[in-house]
Amino acid sequence: MSRVRFVLRLAALVATLILALLIHGLWRLFRLPSPWPRLFLGIVARIVGARPCTIGTPLRRDVVFVSNHLSWIDILLIAGASGSAFVAKSELRAVPLVGWLCTLNHTIFVSREDRLGVTAQIATIRDALAKAWPVTVFPEGTTGDGHMLLPFKAALLAVLEPPPLGVMVQPIRIDYGDATDELAWVGEEPGDAHAERVLSRPGTFRPTLRFCAPFDPADFPGRKAIAAEARRRIGAA
Repeated sequence: MSRVRFVLRLAALVATLILALLIHGLWRLFRLPSPWPRLFLGIVARIVGARPCTIGTPLRRDVVFVSNHLSWIDILLIAGASGSAFVAKSELRAVPLVGWLCTLNHTIFVSREDRLGVTAQIATIRDALAKAWPVTVFPEGTTGDGHMLLPFKAALLAVLEPPPLGVMVQPIRIDYGDATDELAWVGEEPGDAHAERVLSRPGTFRPTLRFCAPFDPADFPGRKAIAAEARRRIGAA
């Protein structure tokens, strides 16, 4: 039955992708702002079994979301709820199809090893904020087990030194509930193996996205203070 579930969900993903790309293409043909990347990611979340519960109201623009990180499913959930773009590792750009799909959702690719290129990466994030896109950062830098927060790396929050006019920070707490241990992507598990495990899993799960109260980064001087405040609020949630 696990193999049947995997095949059915994979077929649903392919069919949804083809349909979404066709409709997205029509939107772009008429030069209309397309909602389909966001809608596609939200639908994919449901295909993999997520039935999300959203608490709080996500800001729609002029915001940097700061979230804990458990799995690639986080991206589906946050994008479906908020339409956010994401800051992602540069290696993702080279993944066939996935890298291209990321570009449709305005993903900002960064390399943590390229310390000399941090200034350019910060400028790219600032450009995204100037276009009124919400942007999500996962400051843990990797996925955790969902039971404790990893230390926050504040380098990319330098985009808020000083903060662009009117931009707020909104922390997000993601919780997979009873399915946390099954779905958290930790250790050395390859990405394709984790994806197969998720697609083969029976039933549904009910993740919770808690959008905490936003705060003005200008009240917390420096990226380390901003990261500390975001981490405190996520921990409290």
